[in-house]
Formats: sequence, structure tokens, C-alpha cells
Amino acid sequence: MLPRLHSKPDVDSIVLSFLEELKAAGFSGDIETQYASRLAVATDNSVYQQLPQAVVHPKTTQDVILLGKVSIKERYESVKFSPRGGGTGTNGQSLTTGVVVDLSRHMNQVLEINAEEGWVRVQTGVIKDQLNDAVRPYGYFFSPDLSTSNRATVGGMINTDASGQGSLKYGKTSDHVLSLQAVFADGSVLESDMSLGQPQQGEYAHQALSVTEQVCREKRPQIVEKFPPLNRFLTGYDLKNALNEETDQFDLTRVLCGAEGSLAFITEAKLNLTPIPKARTLVNVKYDTFDAALRNAPFMVEAQALSVETIDSKVLNLAKQDIVWHTVSDLISDVPGKEMLGINMVEFAGADEQVVTEQVDYLTHRLDAMMAGNESGIIGYQVCSDVQSIGRIYTMRKKAVGLLGAAKGRAKPVAFAEDTCVPPEHLADFIADFRQLLDEKSLNYGMFGHVDAGVLHVRPALDLCDPQQELLMHQISDEVVKLVAKYGGLMWGEHGKGFRSEYGPEFFGEELFTELRRVKAAFDPHNKMNPGKICTPLGSLEQLVKVTGTKRGYYDRQIDVQVRDSFKQAMECNGNGLCFNYDTSSPMCPSMKVTADRRHSPKGRAGLVREWLRQLTEQGVDILDLEKEVLESTPTVKTMIDRIRHRFNKRHEYDFSHEVYEAMNGCLACKACASQCPIKVDVPSFRSRFLNIYYSRYQRPVKDYLVANIETMLPLMAHAPALVNGALKQKWVQKLTASSIGYVDAPLLSQPLLKSRIKHLDAFNMQTLAAMSKQDKQNHVLIVQDPFTSYYDADVVEDFVTLAIKLGKRPVLLPFKPNGKAQHIKGFLKRFSQTAQSTAIFLQQVADLEIPMVGVDPALVLCYRDEYDEVLGDKRGEFDVLTVHEWLLPRLNECLVENKTSTQASSQPWYLLAHCTEKTKMPNAEKEWGAIFSHFGAQLTTVPVGCCGMAGTFGHEVDKLQMSKDIYGLSWKPSIESLPKDRCLVTGYSCRSQVKRFDDLKTKHPLQALVKILTS
Repeated sequence: MLPRLHSKPDVDSIVLSFLEELKAAGFSGDIETQYASRLAVATDNSVYQQLPQAVVHPKTTQDVILLGKVSIKERYESVKFSPRGGGTGTNGQSLTTGVVVDLSRHMNQVLEINAEEGWVRVQTGVIKDQLNDAVRPYGYFFSPDLSTSNRATVGGMINTDASGQGSLKYGKTSDHVLSLQAVFADGSVLESDMSLGQPQQGEYAHQALSVTEQVCREKRPQIVEKFPPLNRFLTGYDLKNALNEETDQFDLTRVLCGAEGSLAFITEAKLNLTPIPKARTLVNVKYDTFDAALRNAPFMVEAQALSVETIDSKVLNLAKQDIVWHTVSDLISDVPGKEMLGINMVEFAGADEQVVTEQVDYLTHRLDAMMAGNESGIIGYQVCSDVQSIGRIYTMRKKAVGLLGAAKGRAKPVAFAEDTCVPPEHLADFIADFRQLLDEKSLNYGMFGHVDAGVLHVRPALDLCDPQQELLMHQISDEVVKLVAKYGGLMWGEHGKGFRSEYGPEFFGEELFTELRRVKAAFDPHNKMNPGKICTPLGSLEQLVKVTGTKRGYYDRQIDVQVRDSFKQAMECNGNGLCFNYDTSSPMCPSMKVTADRRHSPKGRAGLVREWLRQLTEQGVDILDLEKEVLESTPTVKTMIDRIRHRFNKRHEYDFSHEVYEAMNGCLACKACASQCPIKVDVPSFRSRFLNIYYSRYQRPVKDYLVANIETMLPLMAHAPALVNGALKQKWVQKLTASSIGYVDAPLLSQPLLKSRIKHLDAFNMQTLAAMSKQDKQNHVLIVQDPFTSYYDADVVEDFVTLAIKLGKRPVLLPFKPNGKAQHIKGFLKRFSQTAQSTAIFLQQVADLEIPMVGVDPALVLCYRDEYDEVLGDKRGEFDVLTVHEWLLPRLNECLVENKTSTQASSQPWYLLAHCTEKTKMPNAEKEWGAIFSHFGAQLTTVPVGCCGMAGTFGHEVDKLQMSKDIYGLSWKPSIESLPKDRCLVTGYSCRSQVKRFDDLKTKHPLQALVKILTS
């Protein structure tokens, strides 16, 4: 039985007192002290881990002011803060043992857009892509282009002075900041454009302004001499650009940009916008070596390119193995007979189409000449001027960081020296030395970067669960610092200092670093703001954080290695945060999108499971043995009594497993993370294992048994459908079901039943089918039933029968066999294993007939491939159940259509809203449906939607109802409302059920539209 995990790190009593006084003072935001919430922000996209005391989510600038005003009291001097945005930092910038102040949950609004003057005012929790979506209709965009743009906040961009692709022309974030609203550690406020007037004497804002300007003016010669003239130069406190030599004006925004939250909270920003280019062209130049790509890059810059991005063969090959490759395979095709080991992605953009065309023509003519002369290692190139295609290529490039983390084996690419910056003319030589350094230590690595700016992204593969390899990381870090100094560059080119702050004194020298400390002391004399980052206040004895700080690997190595390997879907999460994607039409992760709670994300859930495994190991529990025992044992009466007793004790006994359960309970098991996450963090997989073990101690709710038994109950209910439906329509039955079982909106059985609809079909007979000739078998199709369409949506199966006949095929309905997916979702792994084994044996026998088997619901069909593989392994067999489109597509030309004239094109398009599991596990599904409709003379338009919020039975559970409705409102409801109702096609039963529930609209499966097309 699972033991109770009753220990947890307590919150400091001073912090608790501070939080209570903060709330009493009128703080309107969220205050979280539970262990799970603290764990969710204990990591970021770096290798480090620091557990904060609490997490607060301000709703207004006034809330942030209160943080300062309350904490400035003498008794709260030890309370420290770290501002946090998207948590995408690669160097632990937002990690703290103090209080995390997360501005992303509530302070994320676009406040004002001035299209005439080309600026926007925002709260700093707004996500970059969200901001660009808001200003795009006005013809503008916020130009610093990050690989994490769909989850990085503007506040995070300001605090690291982020840049990215195109920075030679567009510059860094600081180049676009017109003014900032900053809240200091004492609660004083400063608008950097002085629109609120000068700060008052005695306030931190006042002394910060005067001292910093004094330092910038008095130490100007030393500052200019020390700060190298690099495009991506990031100091932390940009004293060089704070003073404009032409106007002699001092600009405090330059000091705040890149300060990593160590000076003040940035709550609002006024930003300069960039007009969207009218013409864009991307030239993908292919090379026979990565070194050739690097050495050829300066030529591209001289050709007046907007940007030059380089990726090596390792990154390219990882992309080819990922779901993202199908979107770009035709845009970056292989060169026949040549091995492509490097690519330069060269973009030209501007307002004048003719100028862009001339620039591209000049480059391509030069490339042709170089190829003819076998120069520069160029083996080919492709030109792309379609904006959507360019976007897909950059999406692949942006995913490269995460793809590196998906490398096989225990050693994973590690971010710690991944943004070195040297003068571009030295980059190739620098990389040659960098490669030699890594090769001498026999390390694997992938490389990509912004070669136009001299910035290199490289992450050596290390197993930080191995203390010796952690020491190796520290050694390499020190050596890279020396290497960049050799070439006149920096260790931190664009991703900030964070835990690399220890290198600051060595770079700046004693005199200038003392001045940085003087600036810090003026802003934050008590070192309350993100302490240890960049520098400490002058006079403080507190230390800077170091590269040797505590890492995730320290905690992970406490878990038995066999357990780590077994739970790798959780253990390998590297914190890249793609699951925080702002895009509502992206399927991953619906619960995170509507709650804005980091616990309810693949990253959050993976982190909680890691800690759960660690605590169990700490208690001496052999987790794999415990799991095996749970799977093989049969509950006794005593066991059942103990489970009920433990469930009642939940109200007054702490158990960390409950916090893990709460996060898992919000998962829709849509499996988008299993393919959309670059690391393939598969929450439904480890969630089902967790639930299976969790319920060895605690009694399950009644609704779980209802869900797990639904496939057994449905055939019985079908004996009296009128009686069952009549009962379900009764208000008192609905109230009783909701209150006693926790189940709402139960669907009604189809009437007439499926068996009545297809009486004309031949009954399934194994012997008869086996005796058929090969030609006869090719003309048959076997329909694999699933519980939902067969019993709740029978007209879909009936129409599939009709479609098959119209296409010249003879359909045969297989006997209903439980699929078991619902059992897997609820963690009934023993029962699921039994169901899967029984059904797999039957389907394998049928597969031996060599007649195609087809299922109409994609989620249930994919269960045979995914969950069955997971639980049965080699015992699964080799049967294959196809989705409808998989069966149709290769057979289009052999299908006999009764009425050829029916395939004439229709002017009115159909609209496809695909099931999220289907399109993430089968990325070509929508495109293939489009090809099928086109074959029959019809037009099919794909509608980009995420999860519908139903996810099997998730949306029917009382405690999930509001979340289900909120998720539906993200992308499905607005899409349905904007489309012709009779032209909407939905592949998933769950999705059709959700549309019917919330929009009172019965949508059709695409196969039903095909029937209509063929009979019109």
C-alpha cells in the first residue's frame, strides 16, 4: 500500500506573517503557500532548482506597491522577492528561496494601442505572441523575435533585454522600450518618462535615479572602454547606453532593461512598434559541413539580409524525427546524393517588394556561381516567399532548443554556456575552439544560433544525476569564460546572467563592479530584489549565486535509477515550457490555458511526480515493486475498509500525494503533450500509473467506477434504450446523479439502436471471411466498434456503412469488444491490461483474415496503438486498426462511385474541426482529409482549434464542468459561432458531444459529409 507522505518544507514564520499582513492591507491577488505551487516555480528552463517560500500573483500595480510597503517594515527585512514571467529563463534568473512574484497570471493586458504614433502600452505579464496578435490588425509587430515567443512575457523580455532573430535590424528589447513603470522595494513608483513627476526625496526611486545618473556620468570613460561593441551585449545594468552621448540625456529604462528583476518590479511598459514588412523572402542555403555554413554567414550579412540563422545536422536530424518536420519537409528538402550538415536560413524583408526581390536575386546569383565553382561548401538552396511557409520554417527553428533536449540516453543537452557572443568575424574560429574543447571531453552536442550577431547556442550533453558530470559542467563553464575572453566576447550574449553572475566581477574589474554594486544599493539597499543575481548592494555581505548552485539533478539522483528510467516521461522534462503556449488553437495544454496555474501543465505535473518519486524513495519504498504489487493483488475486505478510512482522514491528515492528485485530476488525458512537447512528456501515461498506486491507499470516488464500467454497462442498457433514456431525462435523476455520483449531462442512447439500423448487413462470421479469395477480401471492410459511436452516435457508424457500400465495398460490423481507454485514463491499470489483452487477442485473430479493420473515432483507434503498446508490449500482436481517413486515402482510385456526376465541385466549403489527439498523434490527418474531399470534388477548410474540453468523460464530471466549459470557450465556441452550422465537420465523438451540449448543434463526422456529397 502507498504510504502517507506527511513531511514537507515549512514556510518561514516571518514570511507567513508578512503574507497575512499583506492580505489584511488589501492585496487582491492570489497567495499560494502549498508545496505543489512552490514546486511548480522551483524550476525554469535551466538546470537549477530552488524552492521558494511562497508564490504571489498580483492583480494590479497597487498589489505590487503593497508588496514593497509591507515588506519594508523592519521585521520583514529578511523577506526577499523574485519577479517571474513565463519561466523560460535558461540560467535560473527567476529562481529564489524567497517569494516568487508572478505577474503572468493576472497582469497580462494590452492597455492602449496608438496606431498613429506606433506604440503600445501593456502590463508586463502579457505574452509576446499575444501582444503581436493585438497589434497585427494595425499593421505592426513587436519585433524582438524569440524562440519562446508563445510563452515568454514582455516583463521577462525586458528583464533579460531579450533579442533573437533579426536583431541586426530590429535590435534588442531595450531599443523598443519608450518608458517603464517600475515599483521599488519600498513601494515607491517611478515612470521612467517622468509622467508621474519626479520621485520624492527619501524614496528608493529618488536615490536610484540620482545615484545611477551620477555613476553613468562620472565613470563614462571606464564604462565605454570596458563594454564591448557587440550587438547582443548584455551587462545586467546597461550603464553604457543609459547615457545618450548625442543628447546628453540620461535614460533609466536602459538600466532596468536586463536587470533580471534585481532592481525593481516592472509592471507596465510603453513599447515602440515596428511596421510589418510588406515583403518577406527566406533563402535556405544548404552546406556539406556546419563549418562551411558558419564561414559563409558573413557574406549573407553583407548581402543586406535581415537575419542569418544557422543550425547544424544534429538539430536538423532531431527535427526530422519530430512532429514538426511534416510542416517543412517540402521547404527544406534533401539534396540528392549529398549529405546536408548545415543550413543558413537567410531572410530578406522590407516595405519595398522590388528592393527585396533585387536583394534575393543578387544572393541567388552569387550562390549559383559559388555552387558552379564548388565554393564555400554550398550544395543547394531553396527560396520561399510564402509568409505562412516562412512561419512554419521558423517554428521548426524555434523548436530546436527543445528538440536538443529530446536526445536519447541519460545524458541530456544542458544550458549553461548556450548564448556565448563574439564578434561575428571571429565566430567560426571561436566555434572551432569550442568544438575542440567539447570533443576533448568526448561530449555530444548540437549547435545553432544567430550567426549574424555572433551568438552561438550550444548545449553539451551531460547526465547531471552523475555528480562527476556535474563537476564537468562547472569545469567547462569556467573554460568557456576564458575562451570567449580570448575572442573579445561574452559568456552571456542574450539569455542573461542568473547563476552565472559569479563571473561578473572578473569581467568588469573591481572598479566598475563596485559601481554596479553602488547602483544596486541605491535601488535596493536591503538586497530584497532577486538577491544574488548580477551583483549585491555595496556594503552587503551577502553572496552572488554561483554556477555550482543546487540543480534538479541533485534531487533526481536521490531516486533509484531504475525508477528514473521507468518514469522517464516525467523525469526528462527540461522545463522548456512549450506547454505554456499562449495560442488557444494549440492543443497543449488545455488545463494550463484556462487556469493559468503552472501545476496544471505537463511541466508542473512532471515536477510533482519527480518529487513524489523522490519522497517515496526517501521513505525506503521500492516504487516498481509497489506498482507490481498493486497490479497483481486482489483487494481484501480489510484493504477496502482501510481505503475508506484513509479517504475520510484526508480532511485532517496531510499527504503530499493529495497535492499530486489535485494536479493530475485536472488533466484531460488528451495526450497532446506526448507529441507536442519536444521532450515528449507524456502526462496521461504517468498519470494513470500514479492514480493506480494512489488508489491503493485511498478509496476511489463512485464516478470512477461508472466510467471504468461504461463499456460493460452499455450493451446491457441497450436492451431497454427507451427506459434508460426516459430515466436520464428526469430532472430528479439528473440531480441525484450529479450529487451522489458526480456525473452530469449523461448522453442519451441512440434510437433506433445500431443493430436495428444495419439489419441488412451480413453478420460477422470468421470462417466465411477466411474462406474468401484475396480479391473478395480486398472488397470488404471490417468495422471496429467503439462504445461511444456505436451506442450514443449510431448514425455515424450507419453512415460509414453507407459510404463503404457507395464506394463499392462490402462492410461487415465486428462484434463489440471493449476498448478500455476509459479504464486507462482513470488508472484502473490491472483491469485495462485485462481488457487490452482480451481485445488484442480478438483483433489479432481478425487481422489474420487480411481484411482492413476501421474504427470511426480517432481517439479510440489510437488507443490500440499507444496505450495497448504501453501496457502489452510484445504481447500486443501486429494488428492494425485504421481511422476512416487512413482507410480511404490509399483506396480512392480503386473505389467505385455509383454516380460519377456527384463528384462535381461544390462552391461552398466544408469546415473540419479535428480531434486534438488525432491531429497531434497523426499530424497529416487534416491534410489527408482535405485530399479525400478534393478527390470527390469538394472543398475542405481546416479550422485551427485546440481541445474541446470534453475529453472522453472529463466534461461530464461535476468537479470538471466549469473547466470543461472554459476550455470549450477558448477556440471551439468562437469557431463554431463564426462558421455555417450545417458545414461544420468534427472527427471526434467527444467533440461532437461537447458542441451539442454547449451550442445545441449536432455536427457531423467528415464521413457523413462524404455520404451527402456522393448522394447529392
